[in-house]
Amino acid sequence: MTPEFVVGFGREAIELTLLLALPMLGLGLIVGLAVSIFQTVTSIQEMTLTFIPKIVAILTALILFSPWMMDKMLAFTRNLIINIPTYVR
Repeated sequence: MTPEFVVGFGREAIELTLLLALPMLGLGLIVGLAVSIFQTVTSIQEMTLTFIPKIVAILTALILFSPWMMDKMLAFTRNLIINIPTYVR
Protein backbone atom coordinates (compact mmCIF):
# COMPACT_ATOMS: atom_id res chain seq x y z
CA MET A 1 0.00 0.00 0.00
CA THR A 2 1.50 3.28 -1.08
CA PRO A 3 0.86 6.68 0.47
CA GLU A 4 -0.76 7.79 -2.80
CA PHE A 5 -3.23 4.91 -2.56
CA VAL A 6 -4.14 5.74 1.04
CA VAL A 7 -4.64 9.42 0.22
CA GLY A 8 -6.71 8.56 -2.85
CA PHE A 9 -8.83 6.09 -0.90
CA GLY A 10 -9.41 8.65 1.87
CA ARG A 11 -10.32 11.31 -0.69
CA GLU A 12 -12.82 8.98 -2.33
CA ALA A 13 -14.41 8.14 1.03
CA ILE A 14 -14.70 11.83 1.98
CA GLU A 15 -16.20 12.69 -1.42
CA LEU A 16 -18.78 9.93 -1.01
CA THR A 17 -19.65 11.15 2.48
CA LEU A 18 -20.17 14.70 1.26
CA LEU A 19 -22.18 13.50 -1.73
CA LEU A 20 -24.47 11.44 0.51
CA ALA A 21 -25.00 14.31 2.97
CA LEU A 22 -25.65 16.93 0.28
CA PRO A 23 -29.40 16.31 -0.35
CA MET A 24 -30.32 16.48 3.33
CA LEU A 25 -28.08 19.44 4.11
CA GLY A 26 -29.22 21.31 1.02
CA LEU A 27 -32.90 20.83 1.74
CA GLY A 28 -32.35 21.79 5.38
CA LEU A 29 -30.59 24.95 4.23
CA ILE A 30 -33.40 25.88 1.84
CA VAL A 31 -36.10 25.28 4.45
CA GLY A 32 -34.10 27.19 7.07
CA LEU A 33 -33.75 30.17 4.75
CA ALA A 34 -37.46 30.09 3.89
CA VAL A 35 -38.44 30.01 7.57
CA SER A 36 -35.98 32.81 8.36
CA ILE A 37 -37.44 34.98 5.61
CA PHE A 38 -40.95 34.19 6.89
CA GLN A 39 -39.90 35.16 10.41
CA THR A 40 -38.38 38.41 9.18
CA VAL A 41 -41.43 39.36 7.14
CA THR A 42 -43.92 38.58 9.90
CA SER A 43 -41.71 39.82 12.78
CA ILE A 44 -42.10 36.49 14.58
CA GLN A 45 -38.87 35.92 16.48
CA GLU A 46 -39.50 32.47 17.89
CA MET A 47 -36.27 30.45 17.95
CA THR A 48 -37.99 27.07 18.10
CA LEU A 49 -40.06 27.73 14.95
CA THR A 50 -37.26 26.58 12.65
CA PHE A 51 -36.73 23.14 14.17
CA ILE A 52 -39.90 21.32 13.11
CA PRO A 53 -39.85 22.33 9.41
CA LYS A 54 -36.14 21.49 9.18
CA ILE A 55 -36.60 18.10 10.82
CA VAL A 56 -39.52 17.27 8.53
CA ALA A 57 -37.58 18.41 5.44
CA ILE A 58 -34.50 16.40 6.36
CA LEU A 59 -36.52 13.26 7.09
CA THR A 60 -38.38 13.71 3.80
CA ALA A 61 -35.09 14.06 1.94
CA LEU A 62 -33.75 10.98 3.71
CA ILE A 63 -36.79 8.96 2.67
CA LEU A 64 -36.73 10.23 -0.92
CA PHE A 65 -32.98 9.89 -1.47
CA SER A 66 -32.35 6.70 0.51
CA PRO A 67 -32.46 4.36 -2.56
CA TRP A 68 -29.89 6.52 -4.36
CA MET A 69 -27.77 6.77 -1.22
CA MET A 70 -27.85 3.00 -0.73
CA ASP A 71 -26.82 2.44 -4.36
CA LYS A 72 -23.83 4.75 -3.90
CA MET A 73 -22.81 3.12 -0.61
CA LEU A 74 -23.22 -0.40 -2.01
CA ALA A 75 -21.16 0.44 -5.10
CA PHE A 76 -18.38 1.87 -2.93
CA THR A 77 -18.45 -1.13 -0.58
CA ARG A 78 -18.64 -3.63 -3.43
CA ASN A 79 -15.65 -1.98 -5.10
CA LEU A 80 -13.76 -2.03 -1.81
CA ILE A 81 -14.45 -5.72 -1.15
CA ILE A 82 -13.69 -6.81 -4.72
CA ASN A 83 -10.34 -5.01 -4.68
CA ILE A 84 -9.14 -6.35 -1.30
CA PRO A 85 -6.61 -8.70 -2.98
CA THR A 86 -5.03 -5.78 -4.83
CA TYR A 87 -4.93 -3.67 -1.67
CA VAL A 88 -3.07 -6.36 0.27
CA ARG A 89 -0.23 -6.58 -2.25
